[in-house]
Amino acid sequence: MIQYDELRLSLLESEKPLKDLKDALGLDAMEAEIARLEETAAQNGFWDDLKNSQKVMQKTSMLKSKVAAYKTLVSDYEDAMTLIEMANEEEDLSMFEERAGSVKAVKEGIESQTLSTLLVGEYDAKNAIITFHAGAGGTEAQDWALMLFRMYHRWGERHGFKTSTLDILDGDEAGIKSATILVEGLNAYGYLKSEMGIHRLVRVSPFDSSGRRHTSFASLEVMPEIDETVDVEIREEDIKMDVYRASGAGGQKVNKTSSAVRLTHLPTGIVVSCQVERSQHQNRDVAMKMLKSKLIEIKERENLEKIDDIKGDQKEIAWGSQIRSYVFMPYTLAKDHRTNFENGNINAVMDGDLDGFINAYLKMQSQARLNG
Repeated sequence: MIQYDELRLSLLESEKPLKDLKDALGLDAMEAEIARLEETAAQNGFWDDLKNSQKVMQKTSMLKSKVAAYKTLVSDYEDAMTLIEMANEEEDLSMFEERAGSVKAVKEGIESQTLSTLLVGEYDAKNAIITFHAGAGGTEAQDWALMLFRMYHRWGERHGFKTSTLDILDGDEAGIKSATILVEGLNAYGYLKSEMGIHRLVRVSPFDSSGRRHTSFASLEVMPEIDETVDVEIREEDIKMDVYRASGAGGQKVNKTSSAVRLTHLPTGIVVSCQVERSQHQNRDVAMKMLKSKLIEIKERENLEKIDDIKGDQKEIAWGSQIRSYVFMPYTLAKDHRTNFENGNINAVMDGDLDGFINAYLKMQSQARLNG
């Protein structure tokens, strides 16, 4: 049947990109490295050096995930081809939409994994910590910060990532003044680091009885989650710790003890806080991890040789040029001002459909590296 013949040809177009992806990933070298690491892990005394053993196991797990993802994609390609040929032989058009969906999924999978090969930064494979700050403008800006908070939760859900809240400060009437979330999944930081900056909202405010159009701003800070396998030296005398009572989103579950922790890194002015754990000690541990992550992110972003090179007050992202605008009125459009990528389906964007923006940024950065 001509419909299935065309679908088969469309799928065959993915055969070469699939083989090219194998080379781009360095799959054979990756499997050889897995074998070497597993051999190392099987040696006597491997667990005597806990820090090194954790690095080995973490790298093994990451490589296995990449290999498994590629092999699943190859299997999906082969299954799609087989099912198209079967449906064609049976002349069963009732299955056409489902088979077309399988072809689309394979093509999107190849594109997604090909883009992941652009993630070459030292910390790109790690989890991501995102901190939201409402801009000036009171309730309107705080509501916008909450909308972004939800948007990235939904992006995480779309990708099968685990997203958890580390810290949240409610707005005065609605929304949030600030919040911090942890996004756990392979390459979470590599993808989400493109989202760092100022996000601008234009809409008719639901908080304005006159129905006027408002412009609001919120900022995002994105940093890799630094675990025990990365050495970051922070002197105790450089840290000021404050404790306070924690409160949940919406004022719920107010903690009667001062278990929430705020850490200030005195040399740089960086402030981090955590209130979601049960004890002050646990909150301090999480806040300390966040501080290390923030210092590493600044070091990488500013191309510094060592943490000690970070100077001055680093608490705020400079307000000025926004990276993206989200317009709800007089038309609907989300536009990235760095890549000019845009999406007119604003509701889908707010539901976490951000891959177009992220992929466009990765391609731009890759091209810049080639030209540089």
